[in-house]
Amino acid sequence: MGWSCLVTGAGGFLGQRIIRLLVEEKELKEIRALDKAFRPELREEFSKLQSKTKLTMLEGDILDESCLKRACQDITVVIHTASVVDVFGVTHRESIMNVNVKGTQLLLEACVHASVPVFIYTSTLEVAGPNSYKEVIQNGHEDQPLENTWSAPYPYSKQLAEKAVLAADGWTLKNGGTLYTCALRPMYIYGEESPFLSATINEALNNSGILPSIGKFSTVNPVYVGNVAWAHILALRALRDPKKAPSVRGQFYYISDDTPHQSYDGLNYSLSKEFGLHLNSSWSLPLLLMYWIGFLLEVVSFLLSPIYTYRPPFNRHTVTLSNSVFTFSYKKAQRDLAYKPLYSWEEARQKTAEWVGSLVDRHKEMLKSKTQ
Repeated sequence: MGWSCLVTGAGGFLGQRIIRLLVEEKELKEIRALDKAFRPELREEFSKLQSKTKLTMLEGDILDESCLKRACQDITVVIHTASVVDVFGVTHRESIMNVNVKGTQLLLEACVHASVPVFIYTSTLEVAGPNSYKEVIQNGHEDQPLENTWSAPYPYSKQLAEKAVLAADGWTLKNGGTLYTCALRPMYIYGEESPFLSATINEALNNSGILPSIGKFSTVNPVYVGNVAWAHILALRALRDPKKAPSVRGQFYYISDDTPHQSYDGLNYSLSKEFGLHLNSSWSLPLLLMYWIGFLLEVVSFLLSPIYTYRPPFNRHTVTLSNSVFTFSYKKAQRDLAYKPLYSWEEARQKTAEWVGSLVDRHKEMLKSKTQ
């Protein structure tokens, strides 16, 4: 008997990479790719993958119960990557909570209704913190009792959703079977098509090649998107394996790779320096002062809220997130999921840098057309 897999957020930065790996899996009879919308070029790419496995693209809303029930019908595995990723507070809080928490709960219910036995959730490192830039976590692991204490909507919503997913492990399905769940907590994800990296590079290109400073005081271990996608494949294999499933179900896993520990600014520089982009060498405010300015901006935002929506350029949460020492090991994923990065740091750096080069070339073409 073949099996089938539904991927939510399939048109996104990570989702599309999972789809590309899924088509190589054995005995997979159908992939369903669900997203609000698919870009025309991605539709074309997915249609070319049809030769390997039946790939059905579904456009629908994660908050639409009837859409989710249809999407889950006759599915063996759900990989739930769909979420509003908003670190800087641009999206309205209610929208983030609805998509990330309610959407996840509705999808879990749809899985029970359609008797889907395996559910894998893409969580985030942010459910563990960092809660203070003074707190140092190096090579952290799953046995440490780390939990986000911020009320910021993104980490808070992901935290609630992850708890809901892990609590659903062991639920009884409509056909009498049992639901197996697990969650993956990737580090900051970089790679081709990264929306964060794209915004950073474009900002630099419009500012004489000076990369915006995101976090020069941080030490993090970013992870390449191809390796995060690979971890999802290994998680679904483990949960479908009767021998491995008992130790994986109900668990969460930190997903990192062999990318060197560095600051966010250092990563951006190492991926773009060959194109003449450089770090801002000007003096920056001390971290403590930045933190308290962030607090004052939050107060201003709160006071103005009855009459005006003011979104501060930064707040205490973003200052902490961008300037903490917060790195994690992937040993537990290695032990339980047989996870080993598919791409080395050198391969990941090269592939990402080539894509950055294409952004630089596009910018040059745009400037040329403007001057003609």
